[in-house]
Amino acid sequence: MLHDDDHSPAQPSDASERTRLSPFVVATGDAPPRDQRDLMERPFFSLAKAKRTAPILYESAGVRVEVFGMADYGMATIWDADVLIWAASQIVAAENSGLTTSRFFRFTPYQLLMAIGRATGAREYRLLKNALIRLQSTSIRTTIRQGEHWRRHQFSWINEWEELTTRDGRVEGMEFVLPDWFYRGVTDRSLVLAIDPAYFRLTGGIERWLYRVARKHAGHQPHGWLFEVAHLHQKSGSMARISDFALDLRRIAARQSLLGYRLEIYREGRRELLQIRPAGASTVPVEKGVETLVTSGAKGIGTSGAALSGLRAHEPQLSLWPAKRNPGANIESNQESNFSSEAHARAKRGAGAARSVADVLRDLFSHDASGSDGGRS
Repeated sequence: MLHDDDHSPAQPSDASERTRLSPFVVATGDAPPRDQRDLMERPFFSLAKAKRTAPILYESAGVRVEVFGMADYGMATIWDADVLIWAASQIVAAENSGLTTSRFFRFTPYQLLMAIGRATGAREYRLLKNALIRLQSTSIRTTIRQGEHWRRHQFSWINEWEELTTRDGRVEGMEFVLPDWFYRGVTDRSLVLAIDPAYFRLTGGIERWLYRVARKHAGHQPHGWLFEVAHLHQKSGSMARISDFALDLRRIAARQSLLGYRLEIYREGRRELLQIRPAGASTVPVEKGVETLVTSGAKGIGTSGAALSGLRAHEPQLSLWPAKRNPGANIESNQESNFSSEAHARAKRGAGAARSVADVLRDLFSHDASGSDGGRS
């Protein structure tokens, strides 16, 4: 929404959540990037820049995800999700510094665009507004984190947003309200992982999605994680044919461009498998101190640390710009992932000789049959 005002936004209506929330004012955009684990491993976003209106309908191991985009705008894309990564990063950085946060964000577009590695011209401001429109208009229904009765939760990525412009049309500030489902998934520190700042430089939709899967499942485990390509295709929500999807994975593996991970393609009969292993110290677990973040060469994309950097939460005010839990390790039982790194490690240790993927799978299945609770991610 546009407001012809030089200094302050219009007062929100009584129906607006902003009347009930204290604003979280972002005074600097710098914060080491953090991602929300649920968003990293399940298909919540379109992987293509072309407008997608076909829904994502995904169900696995008792978890259901349904995503719907409006015909006028299309579904939120994995590039639009950079806004949510930025928001999660700001929340984590502030709480690391002992500051209070809120679902109600106040910030400048410049802060956000710089932090996610975008230019700051008129075109980028327009694209940001288009992203906010898609994030607000996309509807999600999921059973994730809904307790023992698996109730369905429905929300949009942004509940509402507003921009402040001057009389000459210059954008001075923005506000948005995050959904409670996402906010709770970030303030629960066991559900947040550090990611490489160079993630924002990845240009391909599948490449971006695959990095998030790698970071979530393989993490820093020496033997990484083994996936069946058909399973990855289902897990991605991609509309591409599985043959085209597999070709994209092979090309990414050939380039070895996945930010600290090495990819290897295996074949077992007609089945194609992808192993993802850590290749270097490009990311750190969320339990590490913010100041120790190691990057893979990104140029200043949100890497300057949080400290007491002016991230603030205040009582409601007229002026737009006014004067925890213990972190969890990157492990959880995950029945949806294909093959664990532990099974692969057992196969490698077997007799000291090279083992086929079939051997790996046999070890895994025999281990599962003996009472294992599945892979760890």
